[in-house]
Amino acid sequence: MKRVLLTVALCVIATASFAQKKAVNQAQSAAKGAKGNFEEARTLIKGALENPESKNDPKTWYVAGFIEDQQFSAERTKQILGQQPNEPVMYQALMGVLPYFEKAYELDQLPDAKGKVNPKHTKDIKGILSANHIYYINAGAFYFDTKDYQKAYDAFEQYLQISDLPFFKGEPVAARDSNYMTVQFYAAVAATQLNNPSLAIATLEKAKQFNYRGSDVYQYLAYEYEQQNDSINQERTLEEGFSKYPEEKYFLLSLINNYIYSNRNEKAIEYLNAAIAQDSSNPQLYDVMGRVYESGMNDSENAEKYFVKALEIDPNYADALSNLGRIYYNQGVNKQGDANQITDNKLYQEELAKAKAYFEKALPYFEKARQLKPEERDVLVALRGIYYNLNMGDKFEEIEAAMNK
Repeated sequence: MKRVLLTVALCVIATASFAQKKAVNQAQSAAKGAKGNFEEARTLIKGALENPESKNDPKTWYVAGFIEDQQFSAERTKQILGQQPNEPVMYQALMGVLPYFEKAYELDQLPDAKGKVNPKHTKDIKGILSANHIYYINAGAFYFDTKDYQKAYDAFEQYLQISDLPFFKGEPVAARDSNYMTVQFYAAVAATQLNNPSLAIATLEKAKQFNYRGSDVYQYLAYEYEQQNDSINQERTLEEGFSKYPEEKYFLLSLINNYIYSNRNEKAIEYLNAAIAQDSSNPQLYDVMGRVYESGMNDSENAEKYFVKALEIDPNYADALSNLGRIYYNQGVNKQGDANQITDNKLYQEELAKAKAYFEKALPYFEKARQLKPEERDVLVALRGIYYNLNMGDKFEEIEAAMNK
């Protein structure tokens, strides 16, 4: 009796296994061709993927990927024939192929009961992935244009993953060609749009290994580190970017700003000199150099020299006008302070005259700066002080009224 029951149990197991294999075959048949019933095929294969009797069979996973490929191919055929494909459906199907095929390949490499590896689906997997490879770029571009950056990133990453699959080593699919570098770049750009700084940084760090739009990659990367308040890696990235792309002003100017904000004024001057050597006709560089000497090094003499140089290049450079005016204005304030300490009237008047001379020297620079930037508060404040100290009552009242509007 026990033997009979055992035989019946084995028959039940065999029947269940056969039923699942039949479902896999039916799913594959349902998906074949341009008029395949893809929803029915997916329903059939879903059960097989979950059933213990078939979920470890490489064919089950291969057929799951095959179904997605068949729908992708059906839509792509429309495109080839000049018809309008359903692009969301087409690319969604394409994106479903690789995850199933990766699992199918993994199971296909397992040894059988005799310890031998006898893959049955690897050749077909390679053929389909190779044929579809280029279309992952199209998918990424489609999703990028529709601003679905997560799917764009996923599509570009699948292109890269296929290139990196071990069974493609040495074949054209694995080439680190212009397509590979372009896709790596746009995968990184898509990652920067996902509000996931760790992913963006990791992808950009990978992209910078390739010589495709390298300057842009370093700029994106420096920005991501800045957003994370990672000043060490931001500065490292800027320095690397400057060494590789010295003609790109972004790196040099950003480094200068970093050194200024961190009070490393000697470093700032060093890099400003490098910038001036590259672009000696840029008044902004001389103006910034003047500000470093003025506020960072407390050296008004050199500051004045560089502000003057900026105005020699561009007499209407408003920032340099107000900066040079400030040098003279502050000297006037200091002289006036010295005068106020003197009790001898004659010496007091002499020092006061020197102070007024500085205010008179500052006046035309601030007045011209006001013409260029009439709403600039610092300029208005300085002019009010100058008019007051030079006893220019009408001018003083006019600017008081302008400031109180």
